Amino acid sequence: MSEHDSPSDVVSPDIGHIITEDDTPVDNFASEKVQRLLVESLYDSWSAPVSLPTFLAAANVALFYAVKKPPLVPDVFLSLDVTVAEDWWQRRNRSYFFWEFGKPPEVIIEIVSNTEGGELDKKLHEYARMRVLYYVVFDPIQQLKQSVLQVFELQGTSYVPMTKYWLEGVGLGLTIWQGVFECRQDVWLRWCDRDGNIISTGTERAEQERQRAEQEHQRAEQERQRAEQAEAQLEQERQRAERLAKQLRALNTDPNKSLE
Repeated sequence: MSEHDSPSDVVSPDIGHIITEDDTPVDNFASEKVQRLLVESLYDSWSAPVSLPTFLAAANVALFYAVKKPPLVPDVFLSLDVTVAEDWWQRRNRSYFFWEFGKPPEVIIEIVSNTEGGELDKKLHEYARMRVLYYVVFDPIQQLKQSVLQVFELQGTSYVPMTKYWLEGVGLGLTIWQGVFECRQDVWLRWCDRDGNIISTGTERAEQERQRAEQEHQRAEQERQRAEQAEAQLEQERQRAERLAKQLRALNTDPNKSLE
């Protein structure tokens, strides 16, 4: 592809032999929830960089980087400046074909649930070969006997471990977060902004708005109560002044003259 070509200008190869999905169930409850949390929060709350306003985030969708090579199916990926085709039921649009999108995803996330996945050897080398900018390995129960979170950045033709988890190339960070998602208390992998604030899901945003509205209501109620208290104090002062004036009149004293 030349620098002037778009994916739609390139003749697509014959993919009649390619199996885009085989309906094999391979995930577990924990991994599926982490995947959904990572994808959902981006669509609910994240604004992609202005220069690359569109993005595609997905879980368990095959990446085909070469016609005669088997695909890899990452747990989650993020690709900037692309969109899913309108006719996504067509065979050539069902998966992430590099020659259709014109580029690899920027971020791949693998969630470790056993020691058979090859996340730190086979997959690491394959994603580097695909030219994926960032490769993330989330190992919540440390099956690989290493850190819970490892992030790699492509430098040259290989990955280099990152010590800070801010992905400058996509304008997102990653953080370990302990909390509740879909009624499940656990340690989760979350997207975050440069300051470490997590990218919220729609449910979290709604709860935040509800709490803000409740706080505003409470503040308004406190202001109302303070205004009522001030008005009551003024009324008490007025009544005391009236009683004093009445007492002075009873003594045949003009209260106004007594103040001169």
